[in-house]
Amino acid sequence: MIENYNIPFWIYLAVVSLFVGGAMKKILACHLSVGPTLVAWLGATVLVERLWVVCLPAMLLLVLLAAMGCIYSRSRTAQLPNLPAQGKAVFITGKRSDGGEGLSSLDLQGCATIGTLLESRGDKKSSAVAGGLWGLVNNAGVCVNFGEAELSLMSTFRGCMEVNFFGTVDVTKSFLPLVRQAKGRIVNISSPAGDQPFPCLAAYGASKAALNLFTETLRHELNPWGVRVSTILPSSYKTATSTNHAYWEQQHKLLLQSLSPALLEEYGEDYMTETKDLFHSFSEHANPDLSPVINTIVKALLSPQPQARYYAGPGIGLMYFIHSYCPFSISNRFLQKLFLKKSLVPRALRKQSGLDMNLGLHNNNNEEKLQQL
Repeated sequence: MIENYNIPFWIYLAVVSLFVGGAMKKILACHLSVGPTLVAWLGATVLVERLWVVCLPAMLLLVLLAAMGCIYSRSRTAQLPNLPAQGKAVFITGKRSDGGEGLSSLDLQGCATIGTLLESRGDKKSSAVAGGLWGLVNNAGVCVNFGEAELSLMSTFRGCMEVNFFGTVDVTKSFLPLVRQAKGRIVNISSPAGDQPFPCLAAYGASKAALNLFTETLRHELNPWGVRVSTILPSSYKTATSTNHAYWEQQHKLLLQSLSPALLEEYGEDYMTETKDLFHSFSEHANPDLSPVINTIVKALLSPQPQARYYAGPGIGLMYFIHSYCPFSISNRFLQKLFLKKSLVPRALRKQSGLDMNLGLHNNNNEEKLQQL
């Protein structure tokens, strides 16, 4: 369906078409300039040139029509009224302290929200089964690592995967019969870290990458049943866990105690402390207003034609555009400047850099002495 694509994709297609066409013309021109042995190619070259003159406007017209169709489809969808929310039971996972409380505003839309999973697993699940279920919002998630993959404990990788991926799979499989029967909605809250390599978030990002693939597969599998599945990718928001300094200090001490002396020496305690402080600063400056995410969840639940993916919060669309269409060097630098602005490098690299500098000065002095002789 054309509504699953966005305008930047068609712009990208047009640019690629122009680039490929220009490259073909240059290649043919190079072949013709080699010598008379390629005169036989002249007829084919003229034909390609003529086809290029005809195909280029046609391709640009196709891209223009596709973009117009995309805009028309989106505008038509926006004009359609939301689905009636009265009587629709929605189960929401996650802690109230990490946004679950704000999600109770779905009650104002007419949906009957059924608690949060991490606070009362058994009671809420039984009440959902008893009252029927139409929507499922997998909002539960944890981010417990703040360091390079080499420094992250295996328990950190397993913890992130257990909650962010296996927990979502478990809840979804438990409630799928009810959601299928109601031809309802499933909304999974993921993260851009599951699509883009954020520094020092390997464990968290890997769990969200697994969640993204599971959600996309589920979307295809449940489409014939009339169940719509969406992924929401929020920007950085302030939650109770992310701003709990005592918790992060405890995790930091545990990390220092668990590392081998050799690894601690190579990275340096000051390097890891700076990483922890940068995480604190990043979480402190995060957006405390969760309304963009909540409004997007409501849209994904009640829209007559929900999108496969939603970007919730400022800057997410730009981030994905840079990641998808810009050269790797640009997108990589953008992520580093956006997330953690580190001033230190690991201690071993600092020593190596100092050694290289001393060797360079020593070699320069030797060259000067040789020139004097």
